[in-house]
Amino acid sequence: MKANKVLFITQEITPYVPESEVAKLGRYLPQAIQEKGREIRTFMPKWGNVNERRNQLHEVIRLSGMNLIIDDTDHPLIIKVASIQAARMQVYFIDNDDYFQHRLMAADENGVEYKDNDERAIFYARGVLETVKKLRWCPDIIHCQGWMSAFVPLYIKKAYQDEPSFRDSKVVFSLFDNDFKSECEGNLTEKLMLKNIKKEDVESIIKSPTNYEELCKLAIAYSDGVIQNSEKVNENVMKFARESGVPILNYQPTDTYADAFNEFYDKIWESEQK
Repeated sequence: MKANKVLFITQEITPYVPESEVAKLGRYLPQAIQEKGREIRTFMPKWGNVNERRNQLHEVIRLSGMNLIIDDTDHPLIIKVASIQAARMQVYFIDNDDYFQHRLMAADENGVEYKDNDERAIFYARGVLETVKKLRWCPDIIHCQGWMSAFVPLYIKKAYQDEPSFRDSKVVFSLFDNDFKSECEGNLTEKLMLKNIKKEDVESIIKSPTNYEELCKLAIAYSDGVIQNSEKVNENVMKFARESGVPILNYQPTDTYADAFNEFYDKIWESEQK
């Protein structure tokens, strides 16, 4: 029994943003997995440095228009789409005026890190999951790449566990060496609240104020598998992953990662089906 449908929730994809380890994986892994016969969907945030005209992004009206409430504030969800012709691959973009439209990734043009990176990640996670629901698509494996996708595992295992789209989904979280250094403002537990999520689901695992390490620990705690994607990653986070007992795929060189990830998906899928 194989995992046939893989959802990629990534932070960066080249050519939409400058090349990086995360962006290259975001671009080439989905293509490789698709070429191995699996069905894929790919999402990334619509960062402010994505050139919409050059990359031919257009809004998908039937998917846009929902409001997501975070910390008692309404945030409109805008969905855009573009195609990477060479890969026969569509990319869905999650957009919002406050969180993404005029802003870069973890930090602004002067290198000052955004104090609401946690909120932006919450909006991104919920935006992707609501869109997948609207697409009526049921992924077997959800591969979360980078800190921006860190809240997806919690939401899948708690708030969306009874949704037909995600009832059988298994979640894999990839760790990279890209992070942010500052702490986020406000009470993360309050911001994360959604149906079926209790305070202890968060506070039994991480502490406040929240930083990069805490986000990754929360992701690992609710994931079915963890991949060390960079040669060097945060050692505290890796230690947490090893101690949690979750299956771990160690660092894979560029020329073998697609095969290794492909096998890891099936391993995670099959172990949970027994």
